[in-house]
Amino acid sequence: MRSRSALSLLFLVNVLNIYDRQALGALLEPLRHEFHLSDTQLGALPAVFTVIYAVAGLPLGRLADTWSRRKLLAIGVAVWAGLTALGGLAGSYAVLFATRLGVGIGEAVCAPAATSWIGDLVPAARRARAMAGFMMAVPVGVMLSFAITGPVAQAHGWRVALALAAAPAFVLVPALLWLPEPVRFAAAEAGRGSAPFSLLRMPALWWIAASGAIVNFILYSFSTFVSAFLTRFHGLSVGQAGLWSGIGSGAAGILGAIAAGVYGDRVIGIGQNGRVRLAAAAAALAAPLALAGILVPAGRAAVAIPLFMLAYGLWQMYYGLVYSAIHDIVSPSLRGTAMAAYLMVMYLCGGSFGPLVTGRLSDHFARVAAGGLPVTEAAKAVGLHQAMYIIPILSVTLAAVLWAASRAARPLPDLALDSQSGPG
Repeated sequence: MRSRSALSLLFLVNVLNIYDRQALGALLEPLRHEFHLSDTQLGALPAVFTVIYAVAGLPLGRLADTWSRRKLLAIGVAVWAGLTALGGLAGSYAVLFATRLGVGIGEAVCAPAATSWIGDLVPAARRARAMAGFMMAVPVGVMLSFAITGPVAQAHGWRVALALAAAPAFVLVPALLWLPEPVRFAAAEAGRGSAPFSLLRMPALWWIAASGAIVNFILYSFSTFVSAFLTRFHGLSVGQAGLWSGIGSGAAGILGAIAAGVYGDRVIGIGQNGRVRLAAAAAALAAPLALAGILVPAGRAAVAIPLFMLAYGLWQMYYGLVYSAIHDIVSPSLRGTAMAAYLMVMYLCGGSFGPLVTGRLSDHFARVAAGGLPVTEAAKAVGLHQAMYIIPILSVTLAAVLWAASRAARPLPDLALDSQSGPG
């Protein structure tokens, strides 16, 4: 019962984490018009967030291995929610930009501390389900962020939408401080170094980190621009684009997370690297679906959205499968540090410049479409449409990197022992 309460609360914390992180995605068009921004400037907002998130995560991940994860998470939630609300008061692009820096520092606490907590709370044989449940917060958070933020912004303005995004922190921070932490496992240390630098001697972790950079490039580019793409290319309103992309990604992502949890715990009994290979297969299948969604002619959003969301659901399988695989191969005393190092590569080399690169490609193709004349809204629609082709290309690359990771991964020798111990 206690473990269920902890998992439920950590899930809700992660929902708010993703909600606040993605809130600007549904607000790109209002922000563009109010501050007269280019797509490159819009892409820079999530880019700077992810750079700060990645750099701050490494010391905070190490702190999660040595200090109270409960207190660390409570402080992080208070910081990122407060600065999300403060962003609603921004009178300029520069001020909004600055608030995203602070949000990135606060949110850097969440994944290392929470996944380390789950790794000690749940045995290995059920870890994929637990991690998939925790990471189900990604599609749920994205769904709520787009489905609520877009319509609220259309009805009351983007400032009210950002203020609303911060409100749940008033409940989550006290609840976290009340929650007891699990005992850190000392098992499985033999045969694995307990010093942080021992992580550098694990080839599988390098491959997994590379896969994280690619999947983050895909997902951050997709989540940042899908609403704008549906507005510009397919003619939906801001509210419609936010609502349908939110509901679609939420439903598909939840199904993907459920599939990752169910099949991720089954394949561990079939092959020691089955979780990573299943993630590779999902990425390979997502590529043609995303490509088909991009190829749908303008004005046919009802066809494009289901294709995009099927691909999104397959990409969301990555988290439950790969996060649990990291905990399978890393010693318990280094799980927070390993996750932070992985996330640093994931965000610095993927999420930080994924939207920025996609935005620059969009601006470039828009100028080409304009043919030397002033760039019109129609040219911007063409530019973003052309830029989106980078997503299915990278999905194929992701599948190849994950397959390489599966060949290098070596789970802890006492994985079977771990699966029989600890609270359920």
